[in-house]
Amino acid sequence: MNELVKLVMQKTGLPEDQAKAAVETVLNFLKQKLPAPIAGQIDGLLAGGGQLDSIMKGLGLG
Repeated sequence: MNELVKLVMQKTGLPEDQAKAAVETVLNFLKQKLPAPIAGQIDGLLAGGGQLDSIMKGLGLG
């Protein structure tokens, strides 16, 4: 999650605490809206930063 917070900080200029709050808000929203099996993978992706990097690059965000 730290990489995602840093990315939000870089792209928006937000301070770290606000970027972290924004990331947590979006992730919680996604977890509520996505099917349970997919929502459960969000935490796994965040724990494994390498996977998150690959996904973000694939989406053109990294």
